[in-house]
Amino acid sequence: MYNKMTLPTLNRRAVTAGMLAGGAVFALPGVTLAQSGADAARRAVEQAVAAVNRTIASGESTQAMYNDFERIFAQYADIPTIARSTLGVAARQASAAQLQAYTSAYQGYVARKYGRRFREFVGGEIKVTGVNPIKSYYEVVSTAYTRGNSPADVRWHVSTSSGSPKFFNIIIQGVNMLASERTEIQAILDQQGGSIDRLTRALQSA
Repeated sequence: MYNKMTLPTLNRRAVTAGMLAGGAVFALPGVTLAQSGADAARRAVEQAVAAVNRTIASGESTQAMYNDFERIFAQYADIPTIARSTLGVAARQASAAQLQAYTSAYQGYVARKYGRRFREFVGGEIKVTGVNPIKSYYEVVSTAYTRGNSPADVRWHVSTSSGSPKFFNIIIQGVNMLASERTEIQAILDQQGGSIDRLTRALQSA
């Protein structure tokens, strides 16, 4: 015969151990997902940086480099989110066709603008040095090295919420791309009398 007091005690221990084991199982995926998110963000920026490095080392013409930068932005940046953010409240008043046209024009505009910044790194390279989780996104830290200049701090804000890591902001030497772009686009929109169509045409020729 078994001791009647033994079985409940063992059961309580088994249940406790099971709960702890179950807690560990539930905890592990969370840690894994967080780590995989950071790794995915870093890999995406490393790939974008590798593409930028190839472009600035290519010796191509300015226009060819701008075309390459636009392809890089289209592949690795969340252009629709950035474009809507720069429009601000005007985005809610735009039709789907207007938003699509504006987003396309903005993509070319921002590629040329930041292509000019990245051309300053010709003769050097950009290296990814780390990644930090920040609320709902990741900040990937990199350093740009150029000949005859001090290293420049370049930070990429990457979202993985869509399942495909995309950067939605770049901070170069403390200058916040998203904030400065929003200010500039709003100023151009005001110059165009609040017309999104005229704003789109202005960006196409900028």
